[in-house]
Amino acid sequence: MRIKEAFEGDVAILTIAGNMMGGPESQKFHQKIKSLVDDGVMKVIVDLHKVKWMNSSGLGILMSGYGSMKNVGGNLKIAGAGDKLQSIFMMTKLNNFFESYESVDRALVSFA
Repeated sequence: MRIKEAFEGDVAILTIAGNMMGGPESQKFHQKIKSLVDDGVMKVIVDLHKVKWMNSSGLGILMSGYGSMKNVGGNLKIAGAGDKLQSIFMMTKLNNFFESYESVDRALVSFA
């Protein structure tokens, strides 16, 4: 799992690539969210269009990031989840939990 960070105005965009399977790599994501919170960033989009697969640990990573943002009054939204990931979100009912958009651009507009 690789994480690329970019900003569009006051919105942080974290593009994840590879598989989200938990393990030591999950620390990277947690540290990135903590760093954003420490810097006062309140709006985060997690772009999943390059994620090939996600297991329950990967879902936990996303939920933890969401919780961290909510605890400080911020918001984390999902963008670019392909059909496989969307079906995982639907099976676990997390599609009712996360605001999910088909693209980063649409997620950005939702913050306006």
